[in-house]
Amino acid sequence: MPEIKKDETREERIDMEIIVDAYGSEEQAMGWYYYLKDKIQFPFTARCIKNVGKSPMSKGEEISVINMANEEECMHGMFVEINWNNRSFCIPLEQLQPLNTDDETLEAVEDWQYWVARGYEI
Repeated sequence: MPEIKKDETREERIDMEIIVDAYGSEEQAMGWYYYLKDKIQFPFTARCIKNVGKSPMSKGEEISVINMANEEECMHGMFVEINWNNRSFCIPLEQLQPLNTDDETLEAVEDWQYWVARGYEI
């Protein structure tokens, strides 16, 4: 995987807004969870940008993202609920590119994707 260049503005936002008072992985997860839940405007349409683990999505598919997964689902990564083939699933947020959405939603999703791409972990 290519190295992702450090983005000082994004790093500062993550440090000062998302994980500012986090003293462990559980607190980091909850910081990310509530940041994303507050910033992302649901529902939105997204395109799958990569295949990930056990997710049923394939690269290039477009789906409707309806909400954040529940807190328990997000203790080791950020997941969103989607409607796919008349069923609801939770899939990793880093798998998606929002389409035709507001700037705040796009920035929040990109913040999480940056975090993952840089190799940071909860």
